[in-house]
Amino acid sequence: MSDTMKTIKDDLVKAFSTGVSYMMPVVVVGGICLALSLVGGEPTPGKGIVVTNPFLLNLGAIGSAGLGMMIPVLAAYIAYSIAGKPGLTPGLVTGFMAATPLGEAHVVTGFLGAMLLGILSGYVAKWVKTWKVGKVLMPVMSILIIPIVTSCLVGMLYLYVLIGPIGMAMKWLVAMLSNMQGGSGLVLGLILGAMAAFDMGGPVNKTATAFTLALMAEGIYGPNGAYRIACAIPPLGIALSTLISRRKWAEDERRMGTSAAFMGLIGITEGAIPFAVKNLKTVLPSIIIGSAVGAGLAMIHGVESMVPHGGLIAIAGVNKGAMWYVIDMAIGVIVTAVCLHILRPNISEVVKKEPAKKPVTSDLNKA
Repeated sequence: MSDTMKTIKDDLVKAFSTGVSYMMPVVVVGGICLALSLVGGEPTPGKGIVVTNPFLLNLGAIGSAGLGMMIPVLAAYIAYSIAGKPGLTPGLVTGFMAATPLGEAHVVTGFLGAMLLGILSGYVAKWVKTWKVGKVLMPVMSILIIPIVTSCLVGMLYLYVLIGPIGMAMKWLVAMLSNMQGGSGLVLGLILGAMAAFDMGGPVNKTATAFTLALMAEGIYGPNGAYRIACAIPPLGIALSTLISRRKWAEDERRMGTSAAFMGLIGITEGAIPFAVKNLKTVLPSIIIGSAVGAGLAMIHGVESMVPHGGLIAIAGVNKGAMWYVIDMAIGVIVTAVCLHILRPNISEVVKKEPAKKPVTSDLNKA
């Protein structure tokens, strides 16, 4: 691989990671607000959970606004990673286009479109930045010339060339994943679960996050349900292990088990990181196996979640298989704790006694 291709590859990996990192707080705000708004709703046949309380409706509006922003923010910060601040506006504009029904067929290209448009906006903005202009135009390059030129070029390219092929690719992907049942669904769940636990919030985890969010935008909620179960299992499984396998953990680790349990309940996988850092070879296999089992079972049981957040705090957003959501999560947690019990050796906490100090004798006593 040439140095140029390697540089481009590294830039794209960094850009994708940056976009997902900046998008995640928006997703968390939207997901939690929407989940809390659904807590006071009433299950209605054919309509899902119907919310009538005015305060909860307003909370749901905040959540919907957050979720509506996630695709434009993704595109904007992919462009930002490549071109800096001049890439933000074109990324936001074209990302909004990807999330909006356009054309005669009202095509929405969603995450796939946002990622491509973010990359194009970044590189076009980076190219326009190299233009040599006079001193008169130099002060307005970053706030006027680059955003306008980049937005128009990438926007027109999208509308006239890209929207059709990307729309077809999204339809194919949606159709294929919608038909995943039985064994194929189990495999998808196992993969998503393993990815959720593999780096506990790192690039692999974020890739799975983006994938499930892309499917949610197309109305496919099964993979999201499985993935959100998997995200909660690592910290909860470790917390359970510190409780029932006390000889396997040092005293400070047992104290951290309470905070890990809390983070697991609200779906924050990163709660497992302090434990993994100390002993990766026993913690990582255990949480990967537990998360994969929980997510795989969720795909088999048809669990679906409509909110992009995990843990028991998001139970109200589970529109299908709420009971299995809890059971499959519990099974994954138990599997993780069992694996930790098998893999980890006992810790012998021996208090070393200090040797007794000899009495100090003064010269006067010697005399």
